[in-house]
Amino acid sequence: MLVARDTASVAKRLVPAMPRSSGWLSALLVTAIGAVLRLWNLGQPHAVIFDETYYPKDALGLLRFGVEQATVADSDKILLASDGNWQTLDIFTGAPAFIVHPPLGKWIIGLGEMALGATPTGWRIGVAIVGIIAVLLTARIARRLTRSNLVGFLAGLFVALDGMHIVMSRTGLLDIMLGFFVLIAFGCLLLDRDHVRTRLAALINTEGLQATATAWGPKLGLRPWRWAAAFALGLGCSVKWSGIWFALAFIAMSLVWDISARRVIGVEQPWRATLFRTLPITALVTGVIIVATYLMSWTGWFISDDGYDRTWAGGSGIAAALSSLWHYHSEMWSFHVGLTTEHAYASNPWGWLLQARPTSFYWNNVTDGTQGCPTENCAAEVLALGNPVIWWTGILAIIYLLWRRLGKRDWRAAAVLVGIAAGWLPWMLYLDRTIFTFYTVVFMPFIAIALAMAGAALLGPDTASVTRRRRGLIALGVLVGAVIVVAWWLYPVWTGELLPYNQWQQRMWLPSWV
Repeated sequence: MLVARDTASVAKRLVPAMPRSSGWLSALLVTAIGAVLRLWNLGQPHAVIFDETYYPKDALGLLRFGVEQATVADSDKILLASDGNWQTLDIFTGAPAFIVHPPLGKWIIGLGEMALGATPTGWRIGVAIVGIIAVLLTARIARRLTRSNLVGFLAGLFVALDGMHIVMSRTGLLDIMLGFFVLIAFGCLLLDRDHVRTRLAALINTEGLQATATAWGPKLGLRPWRWAAAFALGLGCSVKWSGIWFALAFIAMSLVWDISARRVIGVEQPWRATLFRTLPITALVTGVIIVATYLMSWTGWFISDDGYDRTWAGGSGIAAALSSLWHYHSEMWSFHVGLTTEHAYASNPWGWLLQARPTSFYWNNVTDGTQGCPTENCAAEVLALGNPVIWWTGILAIIYLLWRRLGKRDWRAAAVLVGIAAGWLPWMLYLDRTIFTFYTVVFMPFIAIALAMAGAALLGPDTASVTRRRRGLIALGVLVGAVIVVAWWLYPVWTGELLPYNQWQQRMWLPSWV
């Protein structure tokens, strides 16, 4: 009976039970909220805002020629004045364009332009859909991570109501798409973790602990979800190179999970088993998948003769093409590391969590009572600013998760911290580079999950007294209420709504927001 009881305990530890309710209703609810906030009046402002001067045009070039093309000087005006017909719209010089980010994100923007035209709505709709799905993914991932419907609901709600995520979901830029594929990769690795542990639990239930408590333990079997994660990470790198940091961090995290699983089932040498049995094949297979996926995103460049540097190496064949692509990438790398041009909205990563210096994407000051301005002086702005309640309390949530990891050895806290660290800490290496606060949108869902975990902890354990849980519920209600109220208050400056100037000023809480 002792062996049977130990076996059952180990199996339960390997695969904790999921909640009875599926949690889909709450996940779909927060997704619907996120959809309304991201799609409402999506075509406004009717302008080319911030770096939309690059990516929607690159997307048009991809649609028309398979590669990005240089554009004429007044291409922004031509775009805004056109009927949006992407097949006839001519803004190109005929020369190849030097671009500094891989093509995949621009292909997604291009799909929106195919569907709705080369208009602000058209080049934003693909990004908006990605942002909406990210809300759903966050809710479902947080639920699986914590086995809590409440945490899943809160995490999804926080993403749905975050200004940074809303602005980046309503703008034809690339960062929200990198964050999207990062989320998919993280979710796939969670499924891989559950898949492996379910298999181990079934093994010890049928053969007993003696079957696993050996020097290296049993093989962990095929890892389709890990391969899927590698594919998603390859897609992320095909949007922006900063996806590489997530690839390194997530695969390392997954290997640590393998070590932990082996320890639970009594493997005598879990580190050695992972380093010599799992690491080599993982590095090989995931590396091949990521690189192959990345190269696939350059298909248009490979099959065209018009891409930038396409014939740099001379000759023909795959070797010459790869040599040319390598040279192209060296030029892209030189651009990125050498980008030190002063910009009014450049920000230091140390201030990102505080949202100390958000980026203004669009500004329009109306002083003649036109354009629907109800007073003599109005302002419209699109400010890439996170919901301050989420980000400022999110700092406390990070501290809480650090305590959970260090004091309680909570692997879930560590996983969320890895997601935050992979998106934030690498930028500390480039403090002299021109970088912006809106890069935080990539790891914003992990901030939301951290805050959801901390918020749910306010309720206390199931064994807590009624008074303790009532007080915790009040505190959680205040937090959620504050997030909702602030989202309502700041939504006009997230979406470029024309406001009387004094009302715009009331929303600029910090001097550094202006």
